[in-house]
Amino acid sequence: MIINREQMMATCPSRRLSIFLMAVFLFLSGPAKADLIGHGGMVRDISISADGRHVLTASFDYSVRLWNFGTQQNLKLLNAHTGPVNTVLFLPGDERALSAGKDGAVLMWDLKTGNVMRTFTGHTMHVMALALRPDGKTFASASWDGTVRLWNLADGNERSRLKLQSDVNTLAFGLAGEVLFTGHKDGRIRMWVAETGEYIDAFIGHEMAVTRLVVSGDGSRLLSAGIDGSIRLWFPPDRNTMLTLNAHDGPVYSTAFTAEGDKALSGGRDGLVNIWDLTSGRLLRSIEAHDGPVWAVAFSPDGRFAISSGSDETVRIWHLETGDRIGPQASELAMREPEPWLQSDHPGAQLFRKCAICHALGSKGKYRSGPHLENLFGRPSGSVANYNYSSALRSLNITWTPESVRKLFSQGPDKFVPGTKMPIQKVSDPRDLEMLIDFLVVETNGQKDN
Repeated sequence: MIINREQMMATCPSRRLSIFLMAVFLFLSGPAKADLIGHGGMVRDISISADGRHVLTASFDYSVRLWNFGTQQNLKLLNAHTGPVNTVLFLPGDERALSAGKDGAVLMWDLKTGNVMRTFTGHTMHVMALALRPDGKTFASASWDGTVRLWNLADGNERSRLKLQSDVNTLAFGLAGEVLFTGHKDGRIRMWVAETGEYIDAFIGHEMAVTRLVVSGDGSRLLSAGIDGSIRLWFPPDRNTMLTLNAHDGPVYSTAFTAEGDKALSGGRDGLVNIWDLTSGRLLRSIEAHDGPVWAVAFSPDGRFAISSGSDETVRIWHLETGDRIGPQASELAMREPEPWLQSDHPGAQLFRKCAICHALGSKGKYRSGPHLENLFGRPSGSVANYNYSSALRSLNITWTPESVRKLFSQGPDKFVPGTKMPIQKVSDPRDLEMLIDFLVVETNGQKDN
């Protein structure tokens, strides 16, 4: 069964009174405040606790954040990765979590303290996905190093390893944990015996890379999303596609089941979050959710709300009955806390755009993957309080001055900041470099050359 974009169901307009009454209801019984605002980079993954009270988010800004779902309050910043974080996962009991990313490490967190409990090491490239086996004792990690590794949660030991011919983007356990599904860059979904790693068969349907796999609550059905713009529903025992759903303009990066398995979410490059009826294959609603790609979607455990995250650095909550967004618009929030450099007439402000991806100008600015730049000039390297520097960066003997910044920006982009995987951004035009340095001097309370 093929569902095309032209077959989308139109949403029914709501009366103002109904909207008002719904808003009151949500204020009393569910999320009613605002977006989850705090990340300083695209938000790549979402995990919701089993009790629906908390949310974990993984971001390009090297961090994981723990949120209160009802109030949208940021409870903890989990900051120990040395690269963008691709995936995050609550563990049974909701007091621990796993995260993994570009640095190749899988970290286990104590969510009460915010401390790292254990580091699972072995992957040599990006870890793209994590999956917990239903027994709660074993999890799997998928990496672009061509391996899937199975780990014991209790002792941190690697149980087994799959060596694959195609890089893995995503994975999921199915059929009561007896099998492991892996989604690959070559467009195939492969099925393995979870206990032994024995290859079973491949699901063929996607024409391009598979981006996300999720399994229904009873483990009997599999949802896949792909770069080819489709979402596919599979029945694993016979390896047949039950439904093919097409309503995104371009790649689909995320999908999710309701607890009952009767509905699905999908998010794509087009910024849409689509809500599907999996019994009929109908598109129930299409939400213009984000300014840019939607990287992750999830249902609340009670099925009343959806949550999505995107390249626009936001995490948003949606009421499924109405399609309404919970809380004020992101533009309103942005107006309350404007980025100072965006309003500057200084010619170096535009040159700071690339720097702003990783660095905030002030200590009270939005969290970024790099340290803030407040009082930059005259400051020793590796000295910003509470920033997780690598040991190599802490050992550098550099005091930041206009001259040392000039030297830094004359070396890239083929070189890396010592002790990191971050390329140095070369500024080729000396006039541009001087404008950037002067801007930093003005905006960071620095000091000019003597």
